[in-house]
Amino acid sequence: MHALTPHPPGGEPPDAPPPSHRRFDPLRGRWILVSAGRDRRPWSGDSQAVSPPEAVSHDAACPLCPGNLRNLGDPGGGGGPELRNPAYVGPYVFTNDFPALRPDADRTLTDQDRRAASILTVGGIDVGELLRSEPEAGVCRVLCFGPRHDRHLAAMSDGELGAVVDTWVDQATELARQWRWVQIFENRGAAMGASSPHPHGQVWASASLPDEPAAEDARQLGYLRRHGRRLLVDYAEIERAAGERVVAANSAWLAVVPYWAVWPFETMLVPVRPVAGLPELDHELRASLVVIIRTLLAAYDGLFGVPFPYSMGWHGAPGPADSSPARSGAPDHWQLHAHFYPPLLRSASVRKFLVGYEMLAGAQRDITPERAAAMLRAVVGSS
Repeated sequence: MHALTPHPPGGEPPDAPPPSHRRFDPLRGRWILVSAGRDRRPWSGDSQAVSPPEAVSHDAACPLCPGNLRNLGDPGGGGGPELRNPAYVGPYVFTNDFPALRPDADRTLTDQDRRAASILTVGGIDVGELLRSEPEAGVCRVLCFGPRHDRHLAAMSDGELGAVVDTWVDQATELARQWRWVQIFENRGAAMGASSPHPHGQVWASASLPDEPAAEDARQLGYLRRHGRRLLVDYAEIERAAGERVVAANSAWLAVVPYWAVWPFETMLVPVRPVAGLPELDHELRASLVVIIRTLLAAYDGLFGVPFPYSMGWHGAPGPADSSPARSGAPDHWQLHAHFYPPLLRSASVRKFLVGYEMLAGAQRDITPERAAAMLRAVVGSS
């Protein structure tokens, strides 16, 4: 496998990029501005080389490695409890020591929250309409993919990666019994805010449906009511027929740069037949998922010859903790999928920044999804 230059054969010619245009995202109901060719503009901004992971199987200072001390308790030296990892040999899940969500959120309102809630009007203005807050209960867990400090998903054996997939399924199945939304995700690399180089992901479960899945929920439900079919199943069929945005595919899964992708090398992983969520993955779907994940991640790492940073996460049908009539019965409108959001744009050291126009107006990308897919496919074909 070899690193590719940012402008391989195929895609749009360097001297004739397609005109600027907008593409609609039917999964979230938003528009994306496509400004092909802007990645060739002179660059003197921030450049940060992506560092390879530490090439040691066990790091004595790593708080996630087996047998190591994870938490020294009170950082002020107050003598808090010490937490040590067991000598785990496969995927290891534990409750996050610094959770963003807690099961007892109803008892954690701050004094400021209570004061704001007690004020009903100011000069005839309904304060509650503009200053709203509510407790948000949930749980946060850490999932160490395995004991090896230097073995990320792409380098795992079929059995090791299969065990991670099984753990994703187990976590989604367990937590969906109590929580409305289960977000399984991984931040890989310091560029994406990973707090430790040890290969790991996280699982956050919450009582409410967050904004991104709520938008996907509404759009998928609307599509099913209009057409009687699942939005992403139809989309996968279109992409398999077109082929120009497909990165990799097998009998059960499709890895594609979405027509409406925002990040330069963003991809979506979707099963080609109806599957509402991770708990529905049978043995065949899990085995084929292992193969396509490894293929996709190897393409990322080979694109610029670096350990490609990304944030990825699974979106599946919300849990049953919702009694509204629209959610009674099976979630027939939902199709399981995973989003991969890598930040690199033109090289191993230049990333895409969502700033300026993106923050103030709307999403925008610098290369076409078709060209991004062609670059990733070329790596798959060269391996």
